Amino acid sequence: MQKTAEFFFDFGSPTTYLAHTQMAKLAADTGAAVVYRPMLLGGVFKATGNASPVTVPAKGRWMGQDMARFAQRYQVPFAHNPHFPINTLTLMRGAAGLQLRDPQALMRYVDAVFNAMWVQPCNMGDPAVLAQVLGAAGFEAEPFMALVSDPEVKAALVATTEEAVARGAFGAPTVFVGDAMFFGQDRLDFVREALTGK
Repeated sequence: MQKTAEFFFDFGSPTTYLAHTQMAKLAADTGAAVVYRPMLLGGVFKATGNASPVTVPAKGRWMGQDMARFAQRYQVPFAHNPHFPINTLTLMRGAAGLQLRDPQALMRYVDAVFNAMWVQPCNMGDPAVLAQVLGAAGFEAEPFMALVSDPEVKAALVATTEEAVARGAFGAPTVFVGDAMFFGQDRLDFVREALTGK
């Protein structure tokens, strides 16, 4: 029976971008299914009393260095976004909406937004920039804005965020393999072990 890794994510987290770059390889190596679960990190923080690591200056400086180390280890591009923090509500509703209405397009969207956030890096809180990034990835801005305004899409994002919190999540990325929870992009070795039993 194929195992599944549920990847709870928010585009606003640079460590989640780093984990994202490894998920396809993880799936290929283990034969597991990776299911992307969009959640709103701000909602998770509010519900759990957590906060971004950058609110502690010393931790923020350390994390900047640590993320650069992991990007080098993974051999992936990474750039600090000077516009950070960016309100990701629209971006996450976009992911929830595509998952609901056009799941085949979800990963194309996820790749484009993560790239714009943590490789380019762009101000994805600017509607004009967002429209440009969407267009380059093959999405039209007007239907996208209709999608993120859909009450069912809004409710889906809220529901997934509440589910993540109920299952123990307090930040991103959070990966579940069954009932086992793994937090942080530096815990992917444990995710691999949970998927393979090795």
